Amino acid sequence: MSDSGKLYVVATPIGNLSDASPRMREVLASVDRIACEDTRHARRLLSRFGIRGQLISLHEHNENARVEGLIEALRGGESLALISDAGTPLLSDPGFPLVRAAVAAGIDLCPIPGPNAAIAALSVSGLPPEPFRFLGFPPRQTTARARYFQSLSAATETLIFYESVHRLAGSLEAMSKAFGPDRPAFLGREISKLHEQLRHGTLSELLAWARQSSQARKGELVLIVGGAAADSADAEQSEVDAWLRALSGRLPPREAARVAAEVSGLPRNRLYKRLLAIQSDSDGSSGEKGN
Repeated sequence: MSDSGKLYVVATPIGNLSDASPRMREVLASVDRIACEDTRHARRLLSRFGIRGQLISLHEHNENARVEGLIEALRGGESLALISDAGTPLLSDPGFPLVRAAVAAGIDLCPIPGPNAAIAALSVSGLPPEPFRFLGFPPRQTTARARYFQSLSAATETLIFYESVHRLAGSLEAMSKAFGPDRPAFLGREISKLHEQLRHGTLSELLAWARQSSQARKGELVLIVGGAAADSADAEQSEVDAWLRALSGRLPPREAARVAAEVSGLPRNRLYKRLLAIQSDSDGSSGEKGN
């Protein structure tokens, strides 16, 4: 096959190396270079399959600086594979600047499908598989994290997060406060690895486990939370709208949105846009009555 001038975005195993596809091995063995998150980790993967690839590191600290050179190499006819340490590149992993630049430059792209921790977890979570929203890692800081989860409390989609073992208990506590302790949830730990663990329950049950189990402090985690009931989301929107109407009668729109954001934890820009929509609807209704 001809690989010339093409960028392959290649999914690699997230744990069990038997999940590596023949197509993954074929592409990694045939390309001119492999852009990888960690050359040491990639070298172990390639060695497992007897592949001697030319590696170049591409991670969060250097990817913007390296993109231009890689695009020029692709334009010159070089074939390149993009991999992360595990799973599908770009999803909470490096690679987006390179793919975006390749699209802009008219470079041929080819996805090589394979393992992904978020989708694997969703498939066994017992929570509605669609619609879902993949959100990656939550904010690290306690205050920002609490506001972030509060802003998602009315979302009706199934929510998928990655989280560090060091912050798991803190995130589950913040989620319990924002979503309610009885919201159904799922935790996948070390998916496809030797010590894989799948836990179903409510947020409060998962929080209790995270606080007392030594297992909760080891491994890679996917955390999935069921969406809010539609009537609950409607009720929260009505409450927020009532706050905005009351505040707008006493404050300029931007200030009203700021105060509402402090109270609700929702994004200020979102509340400002909502307030403008409410005022627009109100002006339109007044005009219709006048006619």
